[in-house]
Amino acid sequence: MSRIGKNPIDLPKEAVLKIEDSVCRIEGPKGKLTHRIPEGINLEVSGSKVIVTRASEERRHRSLHGLTRTLIANMVDGVTRGFKKELEIVGVGYRAELSGNTLTLSLGYSSPVVFQEPEGIKIQVNKQIISVEGIDKCLVGQTASKIRSFRKPDVYKGKGIRYAGEVVRKKVGKTGVK
Repeated sequence: MSRIGKNPIDLPKEAVLKIEDSVCRIEGPKGKLTHRIPEGINLEVSGSKVIVTRASEERRHRSLHGLTRTLIANMVDGVTRGFKKELEIVGVGYRAELSGNTLTLSLGYSSPVVFQEPEGIKIQVNKQIISVEGIDKCLVGQTASKIRSFRKPDVYKGKGIRYAGEVVRKKVGKTGVK
């Protein structure tokens, strides 16, 4: 039995879970999310607990058991609390501006990088910190990763965009010829 898949999911009072035609819909104070449940995986709602079970011990069913449980737990967290990732901009002259739903980044290139805020994501800029918020954990992480990819941290100087709390190990540069 999957160790992750057998754990029940706590369903808060403010979240409502509906299962129709192998589609799981979760509504909460922050919004709505849907997920298609794969064949061989079943959801059982008992009170304020959701239990994910599998039909057989096939390799495919075993691999999808824990994954489905985690995805649904993330959906419940997303519609009740939401997810947030923070990015730090490090470097002289590197800055970010937000106008409407367009993020403009000055990262040392010849022209600024323009990034359009995706549907369901809220971006905020506070000096050198960019906050990416939303209810879909996958979309929040993907958006933060896309913004970071515009200027990854340099291993020699440490400049670039990094996740908050990310440690960038600096390499030693070349030594001068003697």
